Amino acid sequence: MELSSVASMMSLGSLAIQRTSLCSLVFRVLQRLVGFTSGSLNKFCKDVHQPLTETIVGTSPELPQDVLMGIFATLEMPDFIRAGAVCLSWHSAYASLRSLGQYKLWPCLLYTSESAGDSSACLYSLTERRSYKLTLPEPPIRSRCLIGSSHGWLLTVDERSEMHLLNPITCEQIALPSVTTLEHVKPIFDEYGVLHKYELSWLTGRTTNYISPLIFALDKLRDEFQYKAFVFPDTSTGSYIVVLIHNPVRQISFARLGDDKWTWLPHHYIYCDCIYKDGLLYAVSITGDLHTFDLSGPTVQMNTIISIHRDVDCEYAYIVQSPSGDLLFIWRLFEDLKLEPDPGETVFWNTTKFRIYEVEAAGSKLKEINCLRDHVLFLGHNESLCLSAEEYPSLKANHVYFTDDNMLWTLGFKNNHRDMGILNLDDNSKEELVSSQLCSNFPAPIWITPDFRNMNLASGAAYKMVE
Repeated sequence: MELSSVASMMSLGSLAIQRTSLCSLVFRVLQRLVGFTSGSLNKFCKDVHQPLTETIVGTSPELPQDVLMGIFATLEMPDFIRAGAVCLSWHSAYASLRSLGQYKLWPCLLYTSESAGDSSACLYSLTERRSYKLTLPEPPIRSRCLIGSSHGWLLTVDERSEMHLLNPITCEQIALPSVTTLEHVKPIFDEYGVLHKYELSWLTGRTTNYISPLIFALDKLRDEFQYKAFVFPDTSTGSYIVVLIHNPVRQISFARLGDDKWTWLPHHYIYCDCIYKDGLLYAVSITGDLHTFDLSGPTVQMNTIISIHRDVDCEYAYIVQSPSGDLLFIWRLFEDLKLEPDPGETVFWNTTKFRIYEVEAAGSKLKEINCLRDHVLFLGHNESLCLSAEEYPSLKANHVYFTDDNMLWTLGFKNNHRDMGILNLDDNSKEELVSSQLCSNFPAPIWITPDFRNMNLASGAAYKMVE
């Protein structure tokens, strides 16, 4: 039975202690939502002689399902799961919210560690400042590259350089079209007809000089080819679009869920980040170009929204939508960058500040803003996020939560220092996100917003507290 299995997986000590803390949390939320006082809650429960926590989980009259669902929708994921294990009534409200996707989505840091095992990942809760262990399907998560995270899905690359969507909460996994269906990759078969190498061409839409292709072993192509990926809901079709930024020179290809091959967009290159808004794909380049692509028709149309020239040596670019719908253009600046280190030298860079610009309504100009006010940013290999600190009170307003997303670190230099932390935009001071001793450097830690919804039916994930 799901109720008992969730209760055992989320064990935090005795179930009685868990119920007490959850009920206390529920009543605090209820008071805030409907204006109840402690006295009126006692009257509502019709039993002033029993503690409120005993009343709600016992046999006394229960809160209506719509009230419970309204409360549970405000809980962070660990408390939301725990609530579903308290009693049958609470589990019913929990299950309804899961199926509807109407619960609050909180960003967490997903990372791996040697002690957790090759097939497990850890999910760090910013609210609780503790980690949970996820047991994930094969191939082992520690053998994969993590090249993206959006809408609850990880985008991974296995040791054959093939890509998958993986929901780490439900354990649903979906194979994406083969890497050999991308314009730049050709399979090489041995004398027995077995795939054993890839040929990578350096074709671009603006190629003028021919460069000879390179040959890679199956597990080495990913070190050079895939950079960053996204999965976006496509409301026009009710399905999903997967967007891949890849080499040579960070071009874009995309595929709709169910396609058997990738579609190349040869219009431009050196892209850093993408979002999908109002039926358009927005892509920002490291040189400061912001383009839109209309993917709805048989022929993809590209438009240039902004074109500026920037120093590409020490900056990365991001595009993000604020809760109000405005677009923000963000530069990430570094110091101590060493692109060609001496042999044996530890390679690292260090994020020092972020410059933030608002894309003006006309779409052709940028306006620099010095403060996010009550908003926070989540940047890295995830889909870039801008959230309201008022809606997520455990987050720090006017701060940037960032992880590594440079190809040197995420793929090439697998054991080097990771550039991640929390940066205060008021004074550019930084604090550690989690202890560097907890996280493995490969695959690189990544932000994910856990989601219980499946694209298809799938079994539940094993989910337990990291001891």
